[in-house]
Amino acid sequence: MENKTIEGNPAYLNIIERTSVRRFKDEPVSKELQEAIIRAGMSAPSGVNRQPWEFIIVDDKQLLSELAKALPYAKMAAEAPIAIVVCGNTSRFLDGDDSTLWEQDLSAASENILLAAHALGLGGVWTCLYPHPDREEAVRKVLNIPTNLISFNLIPIGYPLTDHKPMDKWHPERMHHNRM
Repeated sequence: MENKTIEGNPAYLNIIERTSVRRFKDEPVSKELQEAIIRAGMSAPSGVNRQPWEFIIVDDKQLLSELAKALPYAKMAAEAPIAIVVCGNTSRFLDGDDSTLWEQDLSAASENILLAAHALGLGGVWTCLYPHPDREEAVRKVLNIPTNLISFNLIPIGYPLTDHKPMDKWHPERMHHNRM
């Protein structure tokens, strides 16, 4: 495959050019875009196809403000038009040695959400909830989340207030072939 083919590929560019966005325009995100973003999240791979996720879209300004106040690294939620709380549904977790695969499953779904948002002209940032019991409990209280759901992260999403230049994260010395 020629380099030009890789560099001009829209899917590849979407991955390479995605940035974390923490400041948003005061502009709503349509229900159509919200559904498209969640659909992308649900398209993620999951262990044994258990799909252990639940997604809470928060667009109520009062709730967004409460979340921003309650969470140390999610202050931008107060200014975002929406935030998505990605949750793990314990009833769909695998048992035994594979019981922690849900963390990988929700990580894949979260990355899909961020990539879809970027592809649709939006921006977002992953803010960590799990494995911090105080953050999980704060979100549980604000959103009345049942105990069978684990709040994994909160992703504020909206139209970026300013242009963002992607960071160059390429470090060829960290790529290895066959052995270290």
